[in-house]
Amino acid sequence: MTTKLIYETHSTTLDNENGISTGWLPGELSERGRQESVELGERRRGVDVVFSSDLRRAVQTVELSGLTVPHLQDWRLRECNYGELNGAPVSERGRKSRYVDTPYPGGQSYADVVELTRSFLDDVKRWYDGRVVLVVAHSANRWALDHLVGGGAPMAELVDAPFNWQPGWDYGV
Repeated sequence: MTTKLIYETHSTTLDNENGISTGWLPGELSERGRQESVELGERRRGVDVVFSSDLRRAVQTVELSGLTVPHLQDWRLRECNYGELNGAPVSERGRKSRYVDTPYPGGQSYADVVELTRSFLDDVKRWYDGRVVLVVAHSANRWALDHLVGGGAPMAELVDAPFNWQPGWDYGV
């Protein structure tokens, strides 16, 4: 069977609104983000289980969604660790493609995120075969999903492409 995996980005944070790269810091949803969380819950009522990053902004997104299915937090779904640049202005990170294979100073590379996402997908396929799984996480995880199961685009292209929000991305795993 195929597992339907729906990916949703965590809702808008105060850092998003202020141009800050939160990275592995917890983050806090803005008022707009709180409303987006409710909307996410309304459009995702048919899922069997929700997995989220264990970072506060993703957990808060799920908590405010009103979904009543099991919610499991998984550290493998964290944003890329920007190391010394966690909490820095987005402009200080420069071109993200520099960090596909080379870790951020004191942090991770996007290749590290791909491997953690691959491990997560292996477990989802094993434990949730044939079910509908909602994942609430971060942009690095979506790029990893696009790379691994969404067509195989190179990470260097994915991380530097403009972000175009949409109400979820569907994958078959």
